[in-house]
Amino acid sequence: MEVITTTEAKYVIWCRETVPKVFKLVCSTLPFSHKDLVSLLFVSPWLHRTLASCQPLWQLLNFRESNNAGNRLIAALSLPRYHYVKQINLEFAPDVDDTHLILIKDKCFDSLGRLESLNLNGCRKISDTGIEAITSCCPQLKTFSIYWNVRVTDTGLIHTVRNCKHIVDLNISGCKNISDGGLQFVAENYPELESLNLTRCIKLTDNGLKQLLHKCLSLQSLNLYALSSFTDESYKKISLLAHLRFLDLCGAQNLSDDGLFSISKCKYLVSLNLTWCVRVTDEGIISIAKGCTSLEFLSLFGITGVTDKCLEALSKSCSTKITTLDVNGCIGIKRRSREELLQLFPHLECFKVHS
Repeated sequence: MEVITTTEAKYVIWCRETVPKVFKLVCSTLPFSHKDLVSLLFVSPWLHRTLASCQPLWQLLNFRESNNAGNRLIAALSLPRYHYVKQINLEFAPDVDDTHLILIKDKCFDSLGRLESLNLNGCRKISDTGIEAITSCCPQLKTFSIYWNVRVTDTGLIHTVRNCKHIVDLNISGCKNISDGGLQFVAENYPELESLNLTRCIKLTDNGLKQLLHKCLSLQSLNLYALSSFTDESYKKISLLAHLRFLDLCGAQNLSDDGLFSISKCKYLVSLNLTWCVRVTDEGIISIAKGCTSLEFLSLFGITGVTDKCLEALSKSCSTKITTLDVNGCIGIKRRSREELLQLFPHLECFKVHS
């Protein structure tokens, strides 16, 4: 008969009881990566059981920029410990395509019932077919991002809206085949939408944007970067967004001072990007200074129609808030030293001036 010494017995107890208890205490706070967790499963059967039974540890699947991510995701979702997953990140995973998403629907449908966040940014092989399949599995989805996908059309967006009723954060940046029809469907079904990124959705017109602004009144973040087709007709409706905090209008070539006067009614605005808004003058920026006194970030990059007058107005109304100011290319604003700028904006952390 094998005789177990006191030291050996203590070691077994330590491995079987103490280590799992310690991990159970700390696993909810330590920032384990997905790779680290999988490695820890092989340390011992006792640690395996402890970690596998801790649901919060298995709520994220991160295959960002990973090879063979589609097959790895399917394999992970087939394991019981991932049946409570809340976040999936496949951003820039090069191989993921419709076939993988259809297989997930067929084999792992029940594993996505609690999914809240899905990142498909840069997955350029996915089309409307894949979007329909994956969104049908996750009715609790709140955040959906499919940046830089030219295969997705209004059809895929409509499938998403029909399948996922609770989305509050939607990023369709670079989806150049989304049109007013898809945006209208978003407007009609997501009145609680809080964040929307429409960067480079070049088929959109004033009609689509106006419908959105009339119905999605809970928006706090709106990104209209690199969309030059909109006019003041729709820009003025941004004033309806009483809770707006972030607004990106970079490249809004048709935005005038009249449009900015309406936008100045968004009094909780914290970040405003007016880069290359070439029709804007002092008058528009002064109205922003008076109305948006919570501004922390402001870019006037490339606007030649503004002068020191708008800077003085911003100093009077927003000096205690502004931390980032970009006046690069604003030839009407004189160059200032850091000390001079800090006299105008004492909390300034980042500033860019023209050379």
